[in-house]
Parts: sequence; structure tokens; C-alpha cells
Amino acid sequence: MRKYFIGLLSLLLVVSMLPLSSSAAQTQEPDVELWNAVKPLDTTVTFLNTGAHPDDERSDFLAYLSRGLGVKTASMIANRGEGGQNEIGNELGNGLGIIRSREMIEAAKITGVTAYHLSETTNDAIYDFGFSKSPDETLSKWDKDVAYERLIRFIRTYQPDIVMPSFRNSPTQHGHHRAMEILSEKAFEDAADPSVYPEQLKEGLSVWQIKKLFLPAESKDTATTSIEIGMYDPIYQMSYPQLGEASRYMHKSQGMGNDIPVAPRQTHLELLYSAVDTNNSNELFAGVPYDFAAWAKTLPKNANSLSVQYTKLQEQLESIIDSYPDRDAVFTQSQKALKDVLRLQKKTENAKLDDELKTDLLHKLSLKEEQLQEASFVSSSLDVTAEAESTVLTKGQDTTVTVTLENNGSQKLEHLNVELLAPEGWAITSKAKDSDLAPGKTATLTFDVAVPEDADFYHAYKEPVLQAKVSYKNKGASVEQVKQLEGTIAVLPDAAVTLNPEDIIVNTANVQDEIPVTAKVKNYFNGASQAVVSLKAPEGWDVEPKSATVDFSSQFEEKEVAFTLSPPKGIQPGDFNIDAEVAVNGKTFNSTIQEISYDHIGTFYYQYPAQVNGVAFELLTNDNLKVGYIDSGFDLVADYLSNAGMNITKLTEADLATADLGQYDTIVVGIRAYLSRADLIANNARLLKYVEDGGHLVVQYHKPNDGWNKDTTAPYPLTIGNVSIKWRVTDENAKVNVLQPESPLFNYPNKITDSDWDHWIQERGLYYPMAWGPEYQTFVSMADPGEDAFDGGILMANYGKGTYLYTNLVFYRQIQGQVPGGYRIFTNLISYGAQE
Repeated sequence: MRKYFIGLLSLLLVVSMLPLSSSAAQTQEPDVELWNAVKPLDTTVTFLNTGAHPDDERSDFLAYLSRGLGVKTASMIANRGEGGQNEIGNELGNGLGIIRSREMIEAAKITGVTAYHLSETTNDAIYDFGFSKSPDETLSKWDKDVAYERLIRFIRTYQPDIVMPSFRNSPTQHGHHRAMEILSEKAFEDAADPSVYPEQLKEGLSVWQIKKLFLPAESKDTATTSIEIGMYDPIYQMSYPQLGEASRYMHKSQGMGNDIPVAPRQTHLELLYSAVDTNNSNELFAGVPYDFAAWAKTLPKNANSLSVQYTKLQEQLESIIDSYPDRDAVFTQSQKALKDVLRLQKKTENAKLDDELKTDLLHKLSLKEEQLQEASFVSSSLDVTAEAESTVLTKGQDTTVTVTLENNGSQKLEHLNVELLAPEGWAITSKAKDSDLAPGKTATLTFDVAVPEDADFYHAYKEPVLQAKVSYKNKGASVEQVKQLEGTIAVLPDAAVTLNPEDIIVNTANVQDEIPVTAKVKNYFNGASQAVVSLKAPEGWDVEPKSATVDFSSQFEEKEVAFTLSPPKGIQPGDFNIDAEVAVNGKTFNSTIQEISYDHIGTFYYQYPAQVNGVAFELLTNDNLKVGYIDSGFDLVADYLSNAGMNITKLTEADLATADLGQYDTIVVGIRAYLSRADLIANNARLLKYVEDGGHLVVQYHKPNDGWNKDTTAPYPLTIGNVSIKWRVTDENAKVNVLQPESPLFNYPNKITDSDWDHWIQERGLYYPMAWGPEYQTFVSMADPGEDAFDGGILMANYGKGTYLYTNLVFYRQIQGQVPGGYRIFTNLISYGAQE
């Protein structure tokens, strides 16, 4: 009988996970927007997931909590992911951080989660400096006190009932992940301690006791509780793990997202700390009041009247949910519940209750007020469109914002009003007054906006400068919602300069007579203008022309100016900068605007100083060397080598398929090119034939799943290391032992010394090969502190008449980071064989 019962339960679970048949499904499509608004009324629980990088969120579980149960859920992520890799473009550093931050926000919209970051600006103290194997290293580089103060501040503001870090503090984990677990665990007590960051309390925040802190369990056997989350949801027409994967697909720069079937899936959690009485229950919410009916039971006997009102409020909220998908019913009941919540807030404030209990109740009521306002707004079917005349503004500019309101519902919205929110100092004028809007009617409001001369320039991590606050009344209850304008509204310089190249080297072995630099000037001013652009070089340099004038007839027009730089013949080794300035409309600007635009996130901007970053050092090259480069789109190495004076040709699909590859002394494969170029995989046999016929092929680092076949991609077996944390050297200063110092790789055309391994940035190498055939020779050995050394950083084998070289050392970061040793060593790698 027991076996039959368990089998029946299993069958019921599987059936609950399957989509309804067409005959059983509702004839109308689910009103997802309305359900998203009403489902959170079901519970008062708040949940916080903490992590280190965008894409660290536990998407499947958060989708279950937020969309499945209605739990108010957030992800607090430490940094912006600036140190990661980019699978959709060549943005790195802060540009990549902007992409990953926006991907996180877009992903969170799918799962109903709110995304937050501890990192507040570009080049923040809590910066993603690259892979770390140690939480101690992470917290020292982040400035532990800055990170922890911000985390405590956030917890006291957001006030989560339950906190769950995404990762355990385990040696198998990234040091950033471990650091966030350590801080989250420590915050369990400290957020409730008034002696911890007391200045926050003086600012108006209150201490907050997290009720429970969970960790992802190491296994099902060690779990305190296991939760089935694989159910199919007919509203979203997918399971919660599928919903989570839909959100992960938004992390395109990291190559996230998978297509998965509807199937059972459990989340296993370990309860680490609890501040509540769980009554010996292992359930996730045990000891945490789930709704206002449960909160009513926590009230003392002398507050019986208050207890009754909380119970009735929960019944109202459940009734609103039960009214789905009737928008009229939801609207009417939400308006009434809003008034009741406000009355209950006043009664709770005046009640004689324990301070902690009163704080909890008032917090839950404020959250429910926000959720009811959202439910009212959605069910009103008020469509709001807010657009600026131009999404790009400049200081001192006048513009117009138009807000269109269309009442697509059946309820009259009284005292409908729109207020344009802007920073202090902005002048906003409008003739519009609040008025009623009947069903089926449309209203258009216009606002004149004057941008002050001292306005702040756009920053991707700040609140939008213009937002529309829409409010109305109905049946005595007021509702207001803040809506974003179409597109990204950005205050930018009147003109900006993009330099090409942005990084140059001066070869002290053969100082160039002339270095060409192109200045692309873009007009962001709304109208015609004249700009004068100039370059400011160090003493001893010649710049021609001294300056150049360009005329613009319209906004967004671009003009290019060609400059020639002549360095002094006796230039000394070291770094130097060449600054660009553009004078326009009586003002001088010295910024570059990096425009970042992708379909899945929109358009954003990164502003940084317009300058050429230079370094002078000795770089010996073979002038006759002819190099073909298979560009992956993920690195700029080919451009940098060309700018250094080498003969580099980027190979097209047609080149790989049909051209005579034998014309090249060396062919270089860009980082992860087997991922981004299907034609490379298709023509890999031609590359191996090129080597067999006497060519020299240099392949840069790849991940195991980048289209790499361990048996056939290289001429002999070569297995890329997996998991990644094990097969990398993160210490950029790790001692490098050259195993074959007599090899031409370290002697031609540059004599490589220990100094060439100095000043590397971010790391030495990643995804070190974990196995390779006996045909390969090894040339360098290095290790992170306390670990065994890797000797596969440079592998080379003879194949036929030619040579095949694979390196997982991050030369692309060194070359693009202007590290002299990176240039010199890589030049030797691609020059192998030319010494003959």
C-alpha cells in the first residue's frame, strides 16, 4: 500500500508539471501583466538572494518564489562583472560592466525579481578585478568595510525575512562568491545590532533582524529542506526552471541560458541561522509569518481588534487574487484595500506593541500598499507613453516631453495628473492640470524642459534624469506610479572625440617618424555647430595639424580629423598620454563617449577621458613576417599588432574557405574564435593542412565548450581544463619559470627576460590544458600561491613541416592593456620559424 501511495504522489507531481491539453486550456491567453500584479498580494514574505556578479542569481528558485508564490524577491549583487569575458562584443572593463548590469536588470524582469548592486559607480571600490581564488584577497581589494557598510545599509532598507547567498564559502568557489557568503552570514547578527554602523540609524534607518539565513545545501542528504520547483505554471506557460532559463538567456555577454524540458527539480537548502521559533519544522517559511492572517496570530491578546483587522485584510487580498482575470473587479477591490491599508497603518502606529513587532508590521503594510498600487494601476488599463523630443540632451538645451494617457479600461480615473520628475535645478513647465479621464478617452500632456548649465553628465548606474509620475484617484483612494521615458535619456557633452588608436606604442628600437591618429568628432548638440579639435602631446612631440575646425549641420553628425604624431627620437621607455580636446559653443570638452547598444538591453553610454594611452619600449620584429589573423570579435589583438607596425591581415570567411593560406608565415586564431566563427570549425582541416605544409599556427585560449574537440581540433589530442577554478593562475604576479630558455620562443626576435613577465594585469592564464599528447613540448611553468604549477601555458608541437602552438595565457589582456612584456612575448610566439 505504501509503495502504491508513493507512486500515486509521483504521478500527480508529474501531471502537475505538464502543460494542459488544448481542450483543457483556457480559450483566452493568460493576462500575465495582471497576474504579476495580483499574485504578490498573497504573502508578506520578503526574500533576498546575494551574489558577487551579474548572472550569479539562483534564477530557477527565484522564479518559483516570485512568480510561483508571490514572494517579494531581490538579488543583491556585489559588482558589475567588469572583469569577466564578453561573448557578444569586444567591450571590456567598465563598458562590459554596463552591459552586464543591464542584462541583470532585464533578466530580473522575467523572474519578477528586483536587481540591486553594491557597486555604485564605474571604477568603484567593489570592482570586479578578475577571478580570485581567495575571499581574503577579494575583501582586501574591494575594501571590506565599504562593501560591508553598503550591505548592512541595504538589508536595513530592504528588510528581508530570509536571506540566501548563491554560493557556499567553499574552496571550490570563486573568491568573490565566497566573500559575499562571508559578508551575508556576518550580516545576520550585525544588521540587527545598533552598535554596527550607528550612523545609519541617525539617518533614519532602523536595525533589522533577518529571520532565517539559508545556504544552498551541498547535497540532498545535507539539506535542511528540499523544495520541488519544477511545476508547470499555466499563466506563464512554462515551468519555473524554464522561466529561470528564459531570464538567463538575457545574460548574453556570458553565453547563459539553456533550453530545458518540464521536469521535476528540487532546490536543496541548509538552514544556517534562525532568529525565529520554527516549532521543529524544516519548511522554508517555518517561523516566518506568511501573510497577514499569520501576523494576526502574533499580536498580543490586548490587541484583539487589531488582530481581527489584519485577518480581514488578508481575506481582502485573497479576494483580489481570486478576481483574476477580471480587471474591473481587481481594480475596485484594490482601491478599497488601499484605503483599508492606510487606516490599518495609523492604527498600528498608535497601538501599544513591541517595537520590533510594530516595525515588522508597518514594513509589511508599506509593501502591501506598494503592491496594491501596482495592482490598481495595471487593472485600470491606463496606457502611458512618455517620450522626449530627443533622448540625447546637452547642458543648456531646451526640449519637450510628451506624455500620452489612454484609458483602455472601464473605470473613470479622477484627478488624473502627470508630474515630470527631474534633478534639482532643472526647469519643468506645463500648462496641464489634473482632470478626469473617462474610459476610452486619451489625453496628451506636454512639458517644456530646460537642462541647466551645471547638470550632471549621464551615468549608466544612476537614476534616469527624467521620469513621469502618473497619479489618479478613484473611490477615495490615490494611486501613483513612476514610468520611464522611451529610450535612455542622457545628458552628454556638446561634442565628443573618439581616438583611433586609443593605445599606441613607441618602439625605442626604431622610433617611428610618424604615428597616424584619427580623431572622430561627434556632435551631440541639437543643431548646427562648429568645433575645433586638437591633441595635446608631451613636451618634445610634434603634432600636425595643431588643431582642426569641423562644421556640423545636425545632431549626431560625425567628422574625422587626421593627425600625425612625431615622437622625439630620444624618447625614454615608459608611459605617456596624449589628450584630445574639442572646443564648441564656447565650451571645451575632453570626453570620449562609448555608445553601447544591443537589442536585448537597449542603448547606453560610457563617458571617459579622450586620450591616447601610450607606452615606449623596445620591440624587435621581423619586417618580412606576414601574419593572417582569424578575428573572433572578442579581442582587438590584430588591431594592436597592426598599430605596432606588423603586417597583419584579418582573414574572412572566404579567405578561410578558399584563399591560399600558404602565403602567410603565421596564422593566429583569436580568443574563443571556435565559439564565434562557425567557418573556422568548418575549415579547421584546411588550417591543419596549412601547418602540415609548413605553416605556423598560434591558437589563443578557449573554453572547453567553445566548439573545441579535444581529439580533432588540434593536430594531436589537447583537452582544455575544466572546471575553470582549478585550471587557471589568477595571480598576475605569479613567478614564471621558463622551461626551455634556449628556445627561439624566448630569444627571437626579442630576448625575453624576467622583466617581461612583470606588470601583467588581471591574471596569467585561464583554462589551462589538463591533458595533451606526447607530441607537445612545454615551455613555461607557473602557479598560484600554495598550488601545484601548470606547465601547459605554452604548448607547441611539430606537425608535418610546420608547427602548432596553443597558449592559454591571456596575451589579449596584456596587449590591449599596453603591457610591454605581453607584446614582446607574443611577438616571439608568432615569429617562430622566421628566424630560419
